Amino acid sequence: MSSVARVRPAPPPRPDAGDRDSSHEAAAALLDAISSIRRTTRRRADRPVELSHLTGSQLELVRLVRRRPGVSVALAAEELRLALNTVSTLVHQLTEAGFVNRLPDPHDRRVVRLELEPAMREKVSAWRDRRVEAVAAALGALPQEDRHRIDGLAELLESIADTLGSEAVGR
Repeated sequence: MSSVARVRPAPPPRPDAGDRDSSHEAAAALLDAISSIRRTTRRRADRPVELSHLTGSQLELVRLVRRRPGVSVALAAEELRLALNTVSTLVHQLTEAGFVNRLPDPHDRRVVRLELEPAMREKVSAWRDRRVEAVAAALGALPQEDRHRIDGLAELLESIADTLGSEAVGR
């Protein structure tokens, strides 16, 4: 037996209660604000009736396929931060409902590429345009200094999503 003792690195310092409370308050306020923006833009943008019965995850996938026609199921799962089998189930549901086409990759027959049905692509794109217009109008009504503060916000929010996604994978 070795007489060398293993030294464990010290755990990172724990935030004190005050830091934890302010982080929780900021997190709650952020989630509330994001929910409010999504809810109000959804109402103002008049969601197409065909999309009204879709779940949140199905809508997320439809929006992703609109943004990235030809995306593979695996890349969709990665981008949505969902398990591959979950996205496969969503693709099956959306294909059965006539929203999505599954196309074999011309270079690798094992890979499936996703595209929206043409009529659905037009409706989803028009819906997104209306949502973007609503948010752009709200941003335009803000004072100049507030608009400058928002410039890097999307990147910051994406960074938070990446952190949350990597923590979920590490479970």
